[in-house]
Amino acid sequence: MKSTMHELDRETIRQLSQRSNARGLGQLGAHLMLIAASGSLIWASHGTYWLVPALFIHGVILSFLFCALHESVHRTAFASRRLNDLVAAFSGALLLLPPRYFRLFHFAHHRHTQDPANDPELAMPHPSTLTAYLWRISGLPNWGKRLSITLRHALSAQVREPFVPEAKRGAIVREARFLWAVYLGVLVLSLILRSDAALLYWILPALLGQPVLRLYLLSEHIHCAVDDDPFANTRTTYTNAAVRLLTWQMPYHVEHHAYPAVPFHALAKVNKHIRGGIVTSAPGYVALHRGVLRSFRQ
Repeated sequence: MKSTMHELDRETIRQLSQRSNARGLGQLGAHLMLIAASGSLIWASHGTYWLVPALFIHGVILSFLFCALHESVHRTAFASRRLNDLVAAFSGALLLLPPRYFRLFHFAHHRHTQDPANDPELAMPHPSTLTAYLWRISGLPNWGKRLSITLRHALSAQVREPFVPEAKRGAIVREARFLWAVYLGVLVLSLILRSDAALLYWILPALLGQPVLRLYLLSEHIHCAVDDDPFANTRTTYTNAAVRLLTWQMPYHVEHHAYPAVPFHALAKVNKHIRGGIVTSAPGYVALHRGVLRSFRQ
């Protein structure tokens, strides 16, 4: 049953739902500047032992383009639909997550949050043991799923996911084929130029940074209520400004699930209105995951 005591009135929602190209471009610009800075660390540390931490830092920042993808598929990152779609395509290509497919996946998640039968995020249940937890945060299950699904779509044109309507399956196949054509082009160009740039600035960092993204994503719904109340089935995590910047304000996740049309830059304002009604929250990611680890021992 959904909470109503702290719900926003229609006029407040309308005001908070105003989208802005300027705010979106400012956030995107900040994220791209962080990527450029961490990329310069890789360049400066090449040939030294400092390369590994530089790859990791760059990978974390690169992996959190997932939040740019997420906000853009909602088409709330910018007022311009074209800008939303361009940023979604760019971010999705870097993360092996085609935006049209992800939009359908993610909207099914919003419609059926925490419903074991229909929420596609629960196709792989939340980990209930330490082994399953470590396997999940390694990022390897995610990469295996992304590879197998996009290759199945591209090579055999089989789109079996129930949240993809029949009329949209052709577009999903074409999207996967285009994505893999781009990857093949990058590979061929790298071989011709004998360049390791794609490996150093994209592939290796993406692998190293993925566990941090997995920890963040796992925090959104693990150990939350199994019902249709976004105030209880989703978690808001109170964290610092640097994390909120990197994650496009998505630690305000109850706010996002309760009002998905509200853009990222207004979620803190939503929190001020509904904070008293939030059932599930955490004082930070370290505290949250300490609690998760304690639950395995119990």
